[in-house]
Amino acid sequence: MNAHRLAEERSLALHRAIADRILEDPSVLTRARERVRRWLETGDVASYWAQEWDSVLSQSVEEIRAFLVDKGEPARAMRQVTPFAGAIDPRTRWRIWREVRLAMEQAG
Repeated sequence: MNAHRLAEERSLALHRAIADRILEDPSVLTRARERVRRWLETGDVASYWAQEWDSVLSQSVEEIRAFLVDKGEPARAMRQVTPFAGAIDPRTRWRIWREVRLAMEQAG
Protein backbone atom coordinates (compact mmCIF):
# COMPACT_ATOMS: atom_id res chain seq x y z
CA MET A 1 0.00 0.00 0.00
CA ASN A 2 1.29 3.44 -0.92
CA ALA A 3 1.76 5.32 2.38
CA HIS A 4 1.53 8.74 0.71
CA ARG A 5 -1.77 7.88 -0.97
CA LEU A 6 -3.09 6.45 2.30
CA ALA A 7 -2.27 9.72 4.07
CA GLU A 8 -3.99 11.76 1.36
CA GLU A 9 -7.10 9.57 1.46
CA ARG A 10 -7.24 9.81 5.24
CA SER A 11 -6.88 13.58 5.09
CA LEU A 12 -9.67 13.82 2.52
CA ALA A 13 -11.94 11.61 4.65
CA LEU A 14 -11.22 13.68 7.76
CA HIS A 15 -11.96 16.89 5.91
CA ARG A 16 -15.24 15.38 4.63
CA ALA A 17 -16.18 14.82 8.26
CA ILE A 18 -15.14 18.39 9.08
CA ALA A 19 -17.26 19.73 6.21
CA ASP A 20 -20.27 17.93 7.71
CA ARG A 21 -19.37 19.06 11.21
CA ILE A 22 -19.35 22.72 10.13
CA LEU A 23 -23.09 22.48 9.47
CA GLU A 24 -23.75 20.89 12.86
CA ASP A 25 -21.40 23.13 14.83
CA PRO A 26 -20.51 26.53 13.30
CA SER A 27 -17.93 27.08 16.06
CA VAL A 28 -15.66 24.68 14.14
CA LEU A 29 -15.38 27.32 11.43
CA THR A 30 -14.98 30.10 13.97
CA ARG A 31 -12.05 28.28 15.62
CA ALA A 32 -10.39 27.65 12.26
CA ARG A 33 -10.68 31.34 11.35
CA GLU A 34 -9.21 32.33 14.73
CA ARG A 35 -6.33 29.89 14.24
CA VAL A 36 -5.54 31.36 10.82
CA ARG A 37 -5.61 34.88 12.28
CA ARG A 38 -3.04 33.74 14.88
CA TRP A 39 -0.92 32.19 12.14
CA LEU A 40 -0.94 35.51 10.29
CA GLU A 41 -0.04 37.43 13.46
CA THR A 42 2.64 35.11 14.82
CA GLY A 43 4.16 33.62 11.69
CA ASP A 44 3.94 30.15 13.27
CA VAL A 45 2.85 28.82 9.86
CA ALA A 46 4.41 29.94 6.59
CA SER A 47 2.65 33.07 5.39
CA TYR A 48 1.74 31.42 2.07
CA TRP A 49 -0.40 28.77 3.81
CA ALA A 50 -1.88 31.22 6.30
CA GLN A 51 -2.86 33.64 3.53
CA GLU A 52 -4.32 30.87 1.38
CA TRP A 53 -6.42 29.57 4.27
CA ASP A 54 -7.46 33.12 5.13
CA SER A 55 -8.73 33.48 1.57
CA VAL A 56 -10.61 30.17 1.66
CA LEU A 57 -12.16 30.85 5.06
CA SER A 58 -13.44 34.26 3.94
CA GLN A 59 -15.80 32.54 1.50
CA SER A 60 -19.33 31.28 2.11
CA VAL A 61 -19.88 28.15 4.19
CA GLU A 62 -20.84 26.17 1.09
CA GLU A 63 -17.70 27.27 -0.76
CA ILE A 64 -15.56 26.35 2.24
CA ARG A 65 -17.21 22.94 2.52
CA ALA A 66 -16.68 22.33 -1.21
CA PHE A 67 -13.01 23.27 -0.91
CA LEU A 68 -12.45 20.94 2.03
CA VAL A 69 -13.49 17.94 -0.08
CA ASP A 70 -12.03 19.07 -3.39
CA LYS A 71 -9.72 16.42 -4.88
CA GLY A 72 -7.62 18.92 -6.82
CA GLU A 73 -3.97 19.60 -6.08
CA PRO A 74 -4.42 23.02 -4.38
CA ALA A 75 -6.92 21.64 -1.85
CA ARG A 76 -4.88 18.48 -1.37
CA ALA A 77 -1.78 20.53 -0.59
CA MET A 78 -3.62 22.84 1.79
CA ARG A 79 -5.12 19.95 3.73
CA GLN A 80 -1.55 19.18 4.84
CA VAL A 81 -1.51 22.48 6.78
CA THR A 82 -5.06 22.56 8.10
CA PRO A 83 -6.51 25.03 10.58
CA PHE A 84 -9.08 22.39 11.52
CA ALA A 85 -6.82 20.36 13.81
CA GLY A 86 -8.88 19.14 16.75
CA ALA A 87 -12.21 19.56 14.96
CA ILE A 88 -12.74 15.80 14.95
CA ASP A 89 -12.60 13.96 18.26
CA PRO A 90 -9.88 11.30 18.59
CA ARG A 91 -12.27 8.32 18.58
CA THR A 92 -13.91 9.47 15.33
CA ARG A 93 -10.53 10.28 13.80
CA TRP A 94 -9.22 6.77 14.53
CA ARG A 95 -12.42 5.22 13.15
CA ILE A 96 -12.00 7.19 9.93
CA TRP A 97 -8.33 6.19 9.71
CA ARG A 98 -9.24 2.49 10.08
CA GLU A 99 -12.08 2.71 7.56
CA VAL A 100 -9.89 4.36 4.93
CA ARG A 101 -7.11 1.81 5.42
CA LEU A 102 -9.56 -1.10 5.12
CA ALA A 103 -11.15 0.39 2.00
CA MET A 104 -7.76 0.81 0.38
CA GLU A 105 -6.71 -2.72 1.32
CA GLN A 106 -9.91 -4.13 -0.16
CA ALA A 107 -9.47 -2.08 -3.34
CA GLY A 108 -6.04 -3.63 -3.72
